[in-house]
Amino acid sequence: MRYHMRHQFGVRDLAFLQTMHALTGAAMIPGNRIDILRNGVQIFPSMLAAIRAARKTINLEFYIYWDGEIGRTFAQTLAERARAGVEVKVILDAIGSAKMSRDLIEFMRRNGIDVEWYHPVRWYSLSRANHRTHRKLLIVDGEVGFTGGVGIADEWLGDADGPTHWRETQVRVEGPAVTQMQFAYMDNWVKSRGEILTGLSYFPQIEPRGEHLAQVIKSSPAEGSSTVKLLYIISIVSAVRSIHINNAYFIPDSDTIRALEGAVRRGVDVRVIVPGEFTDVPIVRQASRWHYEMLLRKGIRMYEYEKTMMHAKTMIVDGIWSTIGSSNFDDRSFRLNDEVNVNIYDEGIAATMEVMFEDDLARSREISLGRWYKRPALSRLKENFADLFKRQL
Repeated sequence: MRYHMRHQFGVRDLAFLQTMHALTGAAMIPGNRIDILRNGVQIFPSMLAAIRAARKTINLEFYIYWDGEIGRTFAQTLAERARAGVEVKVILDAIGSAKMSRDLIEFMRRNGIDVEWYHPVRWYSLSRANHRTHRKLLIVDGEVGFTGGVGIADEWLGDADGPTHWRETQVRVEGPAVTQMQFAYMDNWVKSRGEILTGLSYFPQIEPRGEHLAQVIKSSPAEGSSTVKLLYIISIVSAVRSIHINNAYFIPDSDTIRALEGAVRRGVDVRVIVPGEFTDVPIVRQASRWHYEMLLRKGIRMYEYEKTMMHAKTMIVDGIWSTIGSSNFDDRSFRLNDEVNVNIYDEGIAATMEVMFEDDLARSREISLGRWYKRPALSRLKENFADLFKRQL
């Protein structure tokens, strides 16, 4: 998928919103309340409170759901609502959640929770084994929704206060945009169960809950184009002041590198924070580092987060446009995975995101070109090896 676009308008122009709507297929919807949640210390209590308040339906879709303290807590909370008569439906990726025990799955099913595996690996379906759902969705009563980069696992507990507690950003949405989140969930429930979710329990009429303009986009290779890549390209090409990116897996392709380079030439401040020493997939870090020299030479400033694993997937553009979701900045998210992002057009939300970005910068080390040239030969060898596999990472 090759996407080319030239700078024609800014993010603050009406043409940007109209183009984003037209090319992603998702309307910009007013009347939402958006809350930005940082790290497990804020994310998990908010999600669990929403589940406990459920009256009719709970829909959950996650790439990672593992056994552990938080996994058991979620299972017990979901089970309590299912026993109370709430319809609880769960989609788990068969690869990402492979660490989940049979006992925990059986506990959920015994307590009335519908559990479906997304693309279980079978000999007769190997052709789709590389197509995973990387979405992280929780929708309650069709009125409250959550998404971001978090997984249900103990690695996300705490406040990014050590190597075993990861840095993450999640968004809580109340308002009409939740209907778009529910539609993204239904997309994969139909693929997994063959059941269409209908009616007011899933798609209620939602009155305005706040002042935020928001859009939810879903991306899937089954749709024949990469909506998430379009999101990044349109946003980057339209920037006139700043592009600030946090991403756990940053392996840009030629189109996105060209877009970032064009932004720098326009005078845009482009800064990217990626994981440092603490990373869950070392080969991805090496594949990302393979691009550093090229990016640095083009004026893109690179930072490595030092305290723990940086797992957030966010971008802020020109102090008004923010995206938070499951999408990595790599070929797998652009080409192979099902993803979902919430985009918010609001200066207040962007200001909150910028404060978080500055705090992350303070915990990161900037990579200078001169220092990068002096890295060991072994590092260069690892990077060259990892680059061979970047289309699958």
